[in-house]
Amino acid sequence: MISALQSTVMLQGFLTGGGLIIAIGAQNAFLLAQGVRRQYHWPVALLCSLSDALLICLGVLGMGALISDSPLLMQIARGGGALFLFCYGYRALRSALKPVGMESGGGGARSLKSALLTTLAVSLLNPHAYLDTVVLVGGIATQHGEQLRYWFGAGAVVASCCWFMLLGFGAPRLAPLLREPRAWRVLDGFICLVMWSIAIGLLI
Repeated sequence: MISALQSTVMLQGFLTGGGLIIAIGAQNAFLLAQGVRRQYHWPVALLCSLSDALLICLGVLGMGALISDSPLLMQIARGGGALFLFCYGYRALRSALKPVGMESGGGGARSLKSALLTTLAVSLLNPHAYLDTVVLVGGIATQHGEQLRYWFGAGAVVASCCWFMLLGFGAPRLAPLLREPRAWRVLDGFICLVMWSIAIGLLI
């Protein structure tokens, strides 16, 4: 049986994790792009969930302190993540400047391998993901003590899974709104702004 204290800590983890994950970021933007195309959005949603779960577990186990205490690791992560996000944003921008439709937009991947590799990139090459999950969630979890920190981490993992599954379910429902090339150009432009804003934030 789960005690009242364990349930409370797990709920705190759920709310904390949900608040961080729901904010628009690289993962959400890419999953949205795949979902409105109905192209591999369920594998992408699953891989996003697994990636976040892995990072949260690393944070709960104490990896966050190791990363935050190493300026070299943080600089490498920032530089590599910013470069990838700039390139991905540029690809979406090129699509936004052309009158293309849903099947050829620049914000998504056209094969399962490409979709999964891009998902891993936006999940694991983005330092914001580490700051939110490993450092922040992990740091808050450790404040609950040796035993309760795992319940906090479990709540954050559940929130991540619920959000990405919900986004994977809801994104295809937006497809009828994006049949026209003009609407898709707006989405690609939005994706470009998200990616570039994150990249700039990493550099400054």
